[in-house]
Amino acid sequence: MLVRDRMTKNPITIIPDISVTEGLRLMGEKKIRRLPVVDRSGRLVGIVSDRDLLQASPSPATSLAIWEIHDLLAKLTVEKCMAKDVITVSEDTPLEEAARIMADSRVGGLPVVTDGKLVGIITESDLFNILLELLGGRRKGVRITVATTGAKGTLADVAKTIYEVGGDIVGLGFSEVDGNTSDTWVNTFKVQGVPMEKLVEAIRPHVREIRDVRETS
Repeated sequence: MLVRDRMTKNPITIIPDISVTEGLRLMGEKKIRRLPVVDRSGRLVGIVSDRDLLQASPSPATSLAIWEIHDLLAKLTVEKCMAKDVITVSEDTPLEEAARIMADSRVGGLPVVTDGKLVGIITESDLFNILLELLGGRRKGVRITVATTGAKGTLADVAKTIYEVGGDIVGLGFSEVDGNTSDTWVNTFKVQGVPMEKLVEAIRPHVREIRDVRETS
């Protein structure tokens, strides 16, 4: 999957001279946590999160009078709070690359730009939903986690075994143990169409260890 397949297209944006108060109101109304900031010509110039705007607002413990707070917030614009060095991706960026960029840069969303034009945004919420789909998080079945070798064909061997006992794999995830320092892989399968006991009996000879198995609904 590529970013274009899961991004929010034509995202809601704001301009730099909108007040912090208006920015927070818009986020609350649309139930979103971040907004790309564009200039009058539509060029991306920044991005701002609800945290940025809240941190810019006066503390509840401030000694300012109510009218002074309103006056201050009316003068404080998004431009003064937004991040200007925006990390972006293109529509044809692989989703795993977008996820890596978010994790390494510690950001929760990436504007998507094509030919200098903002065409979408991909966020951590989009990636969480993809993870749910990949692991079959919304499907009933048997969830089984096994440790296997990293040898070629191991995953295919386990998948074939599941098929041969009548199972249908509806979710899959895998990772290395201790990064590249181990030859052990941990694989999680979500399987439908076969009883848990029968699945365990079939898989056990093909793996190093069964680490967890449970019925999910």
